Amino acid sequence: MTTPSFLRPLLLALALSAAVAGCATTGPRSTAAVAPYSDKTELTGRLTINFSRDGKKESMTGKYDWQQDKDNVNVSLTAPLGQMIAVIKVTPHSATLTQGDKAPPQTAPNVDALTQKALGWTLPVSGLRYWLQGYATDSDGKPFTASPANDTVITRDGWKLEYVDWQDEKAAVPKPKLIYATRIALGQAVDDMNIRIFIDAPDQ
Repeated sequence: MTTPSFLRPLLLALALSAAVAGCATTGPRSTAAVAPYSDKTELTGRLTINFSRDGKKESMTGKYDWQQDKDNVNVSLTAPLGQMIAVIKVTPHSATLTQGDKAPPQTAPNVDALTQKALGWTLPVSGLRYWLQGYATDSDGKPFTASPANDTVITRDGWKLEYVDWQDEKAAVPKPKLIYATRIALGQAVDDMNIRIFIDAPDQ
């Protein structure tokens, strides 16, 4: 159907208005960086882990309670209905992981290797200590500080981090809300290991 000639200028004006409005609402992302790193912090949230075990793709969804100070990290993981998945305690000398009331605690020098052995998937606790606050060390050994405009990095220990969402992207000091962490090998994503980390707002 042909548009009548007298309507064409009106339709063109409407299209241009819509285009201008779209540009006005998207705009450049904020370059404001996250707050200075703090040794002491407490966070809660949810995570989903996709991994492979014995050739089968599996996933785990749960809640976490994260507490850290200068020397120690304590992480509690629970299933959506409240059952305990694991309690992880990290000190400068060792890491201990406990599953359920009947299983004895397991201890190892390296917490990431310990989670892989005990759970069948790696929870990169040593990296999360920094990632949750928007900090990392990139593949060249340089410090990375996240902002809405600077939201992706490949870390020195082989993870691709994407800061997908923020508590308030326009805040003077934005805080991460959703992080994707994907295991990287030789520059390629490893399909059987990725984590989505949702961080609760500070007042929750």
